[in-house]
Amino acid sequence: MEEGSKLYYTVGDVAKILGENASLVRFWSDKFSTFIKPVRNKKGNRFFTQKDIGTFKMIYHLVKESGMTLEGAKARLKQNLSGVDSKMEVIEKLRGIRARLVAVMNDTGMPSEEAENESEENPEVETNMENHESQG
Repeated sequence: MEEGSKLYYTVGDVAKILGENASLVRFWSDKFSTFIKPVRNKKGNRFFTQKDIGTFKMIYHLVKESGMTLEGAKARLKQNLSGVDSKMEVIEKLRGIRARLVAVMNDTGMPSEEAENESEENPEVETNMENHESQG
């Protein structure tokens, strides 16, 4: 599923983007109804906008990656929606850069195990990223 290629996304599309089950997408859609406003067709199917997908990604980050409770994630979104949004953008960009670096290392002939060991030998980047996430 290529993100940004459609006007509306189904529950299944959002589930694929997040790498989660459709039932979790429906659950979060109900629990975070203040922030996620799906359009419904006559059958009652939910359709999400690109903005909704961004909100789902923020919820995913807060709940799955940062370990917050649903109530804690709601509170964080209410307090600082733009701050969480910008932090998510930075994290996604860093992940993309890391993936490209690993690809370059693999293209230069360095085995992927060696590339992973390189990042394990210098865990400062991951630690600094985790520390930055916990401070927000």
